[in-house]
Amino acid sequence: MTRAPHAPGRALRGVAAAALGCVSSTLVVGALLVGPGAAPVAAEPETGCGGEAPRYLDQEPPALAQLGAQKAWQHATGKGVTVAVVDSGVDDRNPHLTGAVLKGGDMVRSGTVDAGRKDTWGHGTTVAGIIAARRVEGSGVVGLAPDAMIMPVRVYYGEDVDSERDGTDPRPGRIAEGIRWAADHGAQVINVSMSSDADDPAMRSAVRHAERQGALVVASAGNRNTADDDSDGPRYPGGYPEVLAVAAVDNRLQPTDASIHGDHVDVAAPGQDVLGVYRGAGDCWFGTDAPAPSWATAYVSAAAALVAQRYPDESPAMWRYRLAVTAARSSLDARTPETGWGVIRPDEALQRVLSKDMPGPEYPGSTSETAAPVGQVAVAATTDPLEPVRQEAVWWVLAGTTVVALVALGWRLVSPRRSR
Repeated sequence: MTRAPHAPGRALRGVAAAALGCVSSTLVVGALLVGPGAAPVAAEPETGCGGEAPRYLDQEPPALAQLGAQKAWQHATGKGVTVAVVDSGVDDRNPHLTGAVLKGGDMVRSGTVDAGRKDTWGHGTTVAGIIAARRVEGSGVVGLAPDAMIMPVRVYYGEDVDSERDGTDPRPGRIAEGIRWAADHGAQVINVSMSSDADDPAMRSAVRHAERQGALVVASAGNRNTADDDSDGPRYPGGYPEVLAVAAVDNRLQPTDASIHGDHVDVAAPGQDVLGVYRGAGDCWFGTDAPAPSWATAYVSAAAALVAQRYPDESPAMWRYRLAVTAARSSLDARTPETGWGVIRPDEALQRVLSKDMPGPEYPGSTSETAAPVGQVAVAATTDPLEPVRQEAVWWVLAGTTVVALVALGWRLVSPRRSR
């Protein structure tokens, strides 16, 4: 199990220091060139977060500019979409989360009064803020899906020795229970900023159940710096095909060894120098030592909420496809074990007209499931953005041909008279 990247009683540090394997290649999406991203203002040390005098920072989270949030918000803000945070709970006392947190569930101790709206560890609160923090006077912090609703689903209380002794630490079976509970209670997106190297049958079943219920599970691809097993390879639930597995990139949108690599990685998002909310109150910098997939996963869940709002009639598989096929990458036909299909571009995912011929991940249902029966020809109705132009061009060609024909006919009628 990948441990949560911090300990109680102090600010979340994302992960321990690690060697960052950066790649210098430029990222592209379609014909749009995306540079490595401007380096954010140097993050302050993670001190002074919370406490009796919590501070609010007037700087906007750097990742919002990197992900094109302003353009994305022209099309969707997450309104009407519920994102479940399967984590340590969500502390709704933070003003950024006022009115944003629904009644949730507690998979650790059933029947608790707070129903997931308490967070003694802090991890789930930060995840919720990255997704859906509301604006607060004096603070620049806001979530990527600022109008989405958060459903807190607590599956652990902490990851310290006491939690392990009490049995309140993260466990695959409880994560599976949390995923299933969230899907049954109306979540369209389910964020799991955790991972395990165990392919647990209950977790696999819960993920499939969630997709059948119309929910997309977004999960961490694995955090090398906090994992018990730091070797590359599939992590779960991210390793299941129904799940969108997320790796973290650094503050210049470059790949990093902080994430577990492998064929299970689908997309990537910013995970370093993340400005977000602290449990209780106040703002705080997270992941200043190295990128953390937990925070990257939250950004992808927020992007999924935007997509779910704009395309409510599409399936979770199509939401997953939208985010992957429009991601920024150096080769449109190839995925990499470091970042999968590339760094997400929410603005592109919301605007791009999709087709089965786009280079990249396989179009959902494009195999034999959608093949036409033998003896019949199925012509799918597709949207061609150039169709009006083509029709106008056809009319001009027809008009020109008619004029030429009339001139030729007139010439034939006139020419004999001149020869007489």
